[in-house]
Amino acid sequence: MNDIYVPSSQVVFDIFKRLNQEPRPSHHEERMADFLCDFARNLGLDYDRDSQNCVVIRKPASPGCEAAEPIVILNHMDMVCVAEPGRAFDPLNDAIEAYADGDWMKARGTSLGADNGIGLAMALAILQDDRIVHPALEVITTTNEEDGMTGAANLAPDFIKGRKVVNLDSEDYDTITTGAAGAYMQIHHLPIVWQSAPQAAQWLEVSISGGRGGHSGVDINKGRASATTLMVRLLGIINEYAPCYIAHLHVGDASASIAGAAKAIIAIEPGMSVDAPIRQFSEWLHEEYKDTDPAIACAATPATAQERVFEPACTRTLLTALEQTPQGVIKMSESLPGTVETSNNVGQIRTLADEVTVTTHTRSFIDEMMVDMGEAIKATFAQTHAHTELIMSAPAWQENPDSDFLRLTENTFNDVLGWKPRKVAMHFVLEAGFFVQKYPGIQMASIGPRIVEPHSTSERVQISTIHDIWRVTVNLLYRLAKQ
Repeated sequence: MNDIYVPSSQVVFDIFKRLNQEPRPSHHEERMADFLCDFARNLGLDYDRDSQNCVVIRKPASPGCEAAEPIVILNHMDMVCVAEPGRAFDPLNDAIEAYADGDWMKARGTSLGADNGIGLAMALAILQDDRIVHPALEVITTTNEEDGMTGAANLAPDFIKGRKVVNLDSEDYDTITTGAAGAYMQIHHLPIVWQSAPQAAQWLEVSISGGRGGHSGVDINKGRASATTLMVRLLGIINEYAPCYIAHLHVGDASASIAGAAKAIIAIEPGMSVDAPIRQFSEWLHEEYKDTDPAIACAATPATAQERVFEPACTRTLLTALEQTPQGVIKMSESLPGTVETSNNVGQIRTLADEVTVTTHTRSFIDEMMVDMGEAIKATFAQTHAHTELIMSAPAWQENPDSDFLRLTENTFNDVLGWKPRKVAMHFVLEAGFFVQKYPGIQMASIGPRIVEPHSTSERVQISTIHDIWRVTVNLLYRLAKQ
């Protein structure tokens, strides 16, 4: 293996830096798709771009490797864009500023985009270096993976030809991901019944801040604070001390993230005080989440008077629906010890002109259980006269862990790094389920560097593991080319 050409992984970091100059939040990937098409044209490579802005770039096999089976390299181009509270950040225009901190790459005040920018940078680095030995390649980059997987769901049956896929969208460095949970994402539209605000009222902004948040799949079993459940509980406690009217409710930054912050604008009677419930709730927060969310806090500060508030019956139905919606782990797997089988997360709540929207993200390794849970949540919100919109129904995926393709991938890890990776199913959602449905006979190995706290402002990637996965990927392509 020592005589295989492996370029320095510095090229991966250089490309990743270029990617982070191109804003790419979910649903807004046009500029990134333009970048990829320009990248292909500049290399003289064939490419296609579909109506969802998914891009596939094709590169012929290295000389002498034309008989090898074509290989697909899969990534997604979108990222979850979140910023620290109070930071001025426009995800549609501002670049991500990455920096090294020892063996970790982080971002200043925002999510990093290593999920899935590092994998994409590796794929592009392979395309631009003709000295890397590989079979014929189809590098496919999908859109909206993080908020609905509509790119993968709408791929044409002939968009790719290959049936072996190296997916570089994985976050556990020492594993080959061989299975992923399905996902059932919904937006519930609750109509607001407004009434005029009390003429004499004390206006407050009630806030939850400092939650660590995190990925609503891989971090869901870590006991972290959900600002959704905390805000509902806090408003209920405040209402017992001082009957309140809600004028605005805003929770979370992204559908696929555990909400780390929330705020509500409320009106209470003049002369009433919420100091006691805020103090008591704050003390409970610090005790309950001292290990998982040490910076969690709540506060009530003066706010600008509003013209209207939710009608009390509307408030009651909204809070009741949120109280009845499961948050966190629903069931642990019996067949996969230590693995979450089914979970639900309330990622975002928004107050709009005539409705409140609530995003729920249900995951499970059992499709039937996932759909049943999602439909039960829909029924809960239906009691508020809400209209529910199904954003994503992605099937679960389970690869044969003993396939020749996975065994080759496993052996490559062992030969290059000196150890064999675990083969595990993970409670995040991958596009693999859609690919298995659309492209019969497809096989997939999902690998990647160690990414911690994706979908949050604490997102970071371990630099040494990028070097290692880069070496594994290049060596794996060599072996596939020489089969």
